[in-house]
Amino acid sequence: MSKYHLYQDTDKCIGCHSCEIQCKSNKSLPVGPKLCEIIEVGPRMVNGQPEAAYIYVGCFHCEKPWCIEACPAGAMQRRAKDGIVFVNHDLCVGCKSCISACPWGAPQWDPSRGRVVKCDLCMDRLDAGLEPACVAVCTTGCLHFDVAENINPIKRERHARLEAAQ
Repeated sequence: MSKYHLYQDTDKCIGCHSCEIQCKSNKSLPVGPKLCEIIEVGPRMVNGQPEAAYIYVGCFHCEKPWCIEACPAGAMQRRAKDGIVFVNHDLCVGCKSCISACPWGAPQWDPSRGRVVKCDLCMDRLDAGLEPACVAVCTTGCLHFDVAENINPIKRERHARLEAAQ
């Protein structure tokens, strides 16, 4: 897996889709491909009120990525220094094998470029010391990005707050 972890505090997400929009803008993507997506779950009735949840879905940067195994051109690659799975666009032949192989739908077809695109956790931004675009623009601060060991305290604190509120 990637040494990085992107965590969403679902209680804070309002489903504004600013992460999706900023991602598309940052990567100059047309309508169609989404490198991250907010999926609405619900609404369902909670204490007599309709309530929806919004779940952030992006690439998991798997330990053994099926997309890499499926790519005949070697365009799907994994950075050795941090485990980020990315597309080398110079090698992509547009066969879409990686799209079929990924159970999560992370690789997406970009018809304007005639090649596959996918979340690379904004490697260029990370290398410049910045957060991924989706995290930087999150209006409610529900997206957190860091090395995995730094995310665990955030999860524990959230769980403790939820338990204390019951």
